Amino acid sequence: MVAFRVLCVLLSALMLLNAQQGNGALTARTQKMIAKVNEDGPYLGLVIPNLYEMNPLLESSNYTATNTIDIAGRRFRFGTIGEKKVILVMTGLSMINAGITTQLLLSLFNVEGVVHYGIAGNANPSLNIGDVTIPEYWAHGALWSWQRYGLGPDDELPLESAGDYTRNIGYLKFANYTVNVTEGSPYDNLLNNVWYQPEEVFPVDGTPEERQHAFWVAVDPYYYEISKQLEDLVLEGCINSTTCLTTTPKVTRVQRGTSASIYLDNAAYRSFIYNKFNVSPVDMESASVALICLQQRKPFIAIRALSDLAGGGSADSNEADTFTSLAATNSVTVVLKFIELLAVNSKSSTGYAYY
Repeated sequence: MVAFRVLCVLLSALMLLNAQQGNGALTARTQKMIAKVNEDGPYLGLVIPNLYEMNPLLESSNYTATNTIDIAGRRFRFGTIGEKKVILVMTGLSMINAGITTQLLLSLFNVEGVVHYGIAGNANPSLNIGDVTIPEYWAHGALWSWQRYGLGPDDELPLESAGDYTRNIGYLKFANYTVNVTEGSPYDNLLNNVWYQPEEVFPVDGTPEERQHAFWVAVDPYYYEISKQLEDLVLEGCINSTTCLTTTPKVTRVQRGTSASIYLDNAAYRSFIYNKFNVSPVDMESASVALICLQQRKPFIAIRALSDLAGGGSADSNEADTFTSLAATNSVTVVLKFIELLAVNSKSSTGYAYY
């Protein structure tokens, strides 16, 4: 009888475990692992889009791995970089993957701040492939209100009066990019205008369900201050003995970067966002990480190495895959030095800014 009861308990536990694994809940074993690693924190979270950007860090002698925890399709890698305890996690490309992964990182683990890094396209004609950019602000550039044909800048957007949408940030007029038009002839475009919109954000220290709005999200001011010390860092300029950049790569702090779940390879749009917003790097994840960190009130910075001039036109080969490995290596070089400086100059964040 006792043996039968023990068997029933074991079967019940097994059924519960299978149910937890099937519906996405954390198993008791995983919860215990999380509790144990959190006791050893806090950690600096390193959020990385793809394996080709993470591998140079995993292979670096500066990184020492300790263990991993797999949760919800993500692998959280624990280790140290110098004296700094870190968690590495790969997001996969796109805004939604980056947002989900960053939220998991901050919800589950004892994280003191987030460093996001990888490669990016370039919209700034004064910068070059191989340069590593550190923007002060990030925005999601693909949340739009698409205006009905026949309406224009003076016409109120749907739901604008309710505070859902705005004309304060600016718009893109498709007709301005019409080609093959005879001089003096009228022209228009049925796609009309798209108006850029801020994200709705719900900070953890705010009132639940009471929205705020943010378009430009600032990186942590203390992290940004430290990053100034990276500007003299020597970076890699050659892929091999026969393929080198025509300029010497550099680390540069810039005003703005933008993200969207769009691979940008169009020179006209590149020029538009540079002239409109003074954007330098363009990617598919950084703004999502920034928005999650803003809402969770965690210090954040993004470091992006330029792998191509979006839309072409540089003196170097403009195929992104030609210089992807070099750009990824340069981004890791900068991240490692940043973490070294952060460990030496450790102090609390000084605040959050967005508009």
